[in-house]
Amino acid sequence: MPKTLKPPAEEAEGACACGVVRLAIGVPARWAFHDHSGEARRAQGCAYVTYVGSYRSRFRWLAGENAVTRYEHEGTTRGFCGCCGTPLFMERKRSPTMINLPRALFETRTGREPRYHTSLDQAPDWAYAGGKLIPLKGYPGVMWERPKPKRKRAAIDDFL
Repeated sequence: MPKTLKPPAEEAEGACACGVVRLAIGVPARWAFHDHSGEARRAQGCAYVTYVGSYRSRFRWLAGENAVTRYEHEGTTRGFCGCCGTPLFMERKRSPTMINLPRALFETRTGREPRYHTSLDQAPDWAYAGGKLIPLKGYPGVMWERPKPKRKRAAIDDFL
């Protein structure tokens, strides 16, 4: 007999960019992780996506469920707002009791810090890797990473 979860005492509410779709999960979320896979990168349009995972029993639609468009591929279903295109969820057939939602949908805390990384071997070489950043002169709020110094040529190249 499946174990029933008690209802959450607190919820975190999330929404798409246009506000048509609204959803909620029980706090704390089950997990949070950074997904560096190529599939997630293309679906989200960014270097990596940060997900919070929730039991389906602790997830609910608040508004706009009928506006959700789904895309299924090889056992993974992704949901998007049909109005503005915001990615809303990712679920896998192999984990039917779980749903993963982009952390960026939530303005408030979800009860989990993203401390896990998946598919790091697929991370693109252009993604920020934590290098030292400095302010870009003349552009308030913009930081940049200095280019790495070029290696000096071997002494023999100087004579050619």
